Amino acid sequence: QVQVVESGGGSVQPGGTLILSCAASGSIFRLAAMAWYRQGPGKQRELVATITGRGSAHYGDTVKGRFFIARDSGEDTVYLHMTRLTSEDTAVYYCNADFGPNGGNDHWGQGTQVTVSS
Repeated sequence: QVQVVESGGGSVQPGGTLILSCAASGSIFRLAAMAWYRQGPGKQRELVATITGRGSAHYGDTVKGRFFIARDSGEDTVYLHMTRLTSEDTAVYYCNADFGPNGGNDHWGQGTQVTVSS
């Protein structure tokens, strides 16, 4: 059974930095991509960043230049390095693991809360 586990959330002041981690396990298929999404209070879930198995990264417009995604392919772990945080970044952050057409892409973590406040 596939497991996706996030960690690293918490509270930080505006302008601060936080790093989230996500580990995927339990699939016999190769990990095709991993992604971070977030859902702020009263907002729809939005894409934050994705990274493919080959290391190609894509970012949502609201985080470009501030957030950086990286992957440890040997461990099927992805990191989200968040810098210059603002109150608009306050949200529950969810990790998604895509194991391709055979393994499926609907694998989600439980979410981790990030709160940016002074």
